[in-house]
Amino acid sequence: MFPILSEPASALAAVSGPVPRIRSLLIKPASAICNLDCEYCFYLDRETDPYIGLAKRTMSLATLEKLVEGYLFYSAPESAFAFQGGEPTLAGLPFFEKLVEFQKRHGRGGQSVSNSLQTNGILIDRDWCDLFRDYSFLVGLSLDGPEEMHDRYRFNKAGHGTASKVVETLRMLQNRQIEYSVLCVVSQSNVAHAAEVFAFFRKLGVEYVQFIPCAEFHPDGTPMPFAINAQEYGKFLCEIFDLWWPERRQIGVRFFDNIAEALAGRKPGTCTMHESCDSYAVVEYNGDVFPCDFFVEKSWKLGNVMTDSWTEIARRQRRANFAVKKAEPHAECAVCEYRSICHGGCPSLRHNRNQRFEDLDWFCGAYKQIFAKSVPVLSEEVRKLLGVEPALTA
Repeated sequence: MFPILSEPASALAAVSGPVPRIRSLLIKPASAICNLDCEYCFYLDRETDPYIGLAKRTMSLATLEKLVEGYLFYSAPESAFAFQGGEPTLAGLPFFEKLVEFQKRHGRGGQSVSNSLQTNGILIDRDWCDLFRDYSFLVGLSLDGPEEMHDRYRFNKAGHGTASKVVETLRMLQNRQIEYSVLCVVSQSNVAHAAEVFAFFRKLGVEYVQFIPCAEFHPDGTPMPFAINAQEYGKFLCEIFDLWWPERRQIGVRFFDNIAEALAGRKPGTCTMHESCDSYAVVEYNGDVFPCDFFVEKSWKLGNVMTDSWTEIARRQRRANFAVKKAEPHAECAVCEYRSICHGGCPSLRHNRNQRFEDLDWFCGAYKQIFAKSVPVLSEEVRKLLGVEPALTA
């Protein structure tokens, strides 16, 4: 049984009029369970964890089938499932084989279904690769750069580094021609070594990388030792941009792609550049639904897939309340020349330090640095490739 969290009636009230659809799901089949003990992990051992102390935190097949059936019906004709953790492979290979079986059973003719999985790579073997290849999974692999950088904060329960195993998994994915991307956390281990990190990924033949800045804080608002600041992150991104630009036909960098998408008048792939926070939903192991991976907290619960339809969940007043947090930016954002790209940044990076959504994004200064460098260059590229004027308004 899943824990019942009491909900005030106002939170469950339905929004009147049209509401944005939930475009994709981020599913936690093993919740806050992991086979690593990464020092900078924000998801394990959280004080706000609504399920803290519960021993069994893996999704049942009954919950999985109900989730798949309901979301396929709601989201047709295009349905996107993403699996994350903790470590999602701890749910086991048979769990994901059942996922595909349920999608086949409950999908409609002509319906497009995509699956992706973010993993630390430790458990991936030939059998996992067979599943990924046969059903066209996109695999996100966490790798923070060369061994000494990766292993500084990413280690197993015994305190041993994991870089060599992750690189082995990367080679396996490449050899099996499985679509993958690398997720690199930018922390104090690598933020001062942009050129070395980029060269490392190029040498490995990585074709797409996503850089995620590390920003975790003590209760008094001071950054934790592994966290980086805006100046450090901005310098890192600018150095990466200079290295990437001549190589842009060989390797993709998600952040730069997202800037180009915004300039082209398209909705960027990252939710942090959207005008509101309502593009996806998080599903925990027990079917509970939340509006964001960084706000899996009792006060933001939207419903449960075992008892609520996706239409009901999408129309919850609490979802609308969360979505508009993006519209509460710092006064500085109102006069920023890049506001039509950034839209105030990420609510999590505004809220985490002092528990205030109206604060500036912790990396605001970094965004200004990289926008100043990249926007003129990418704007010209948009003009040349698409023949349109960049959608940048002051």
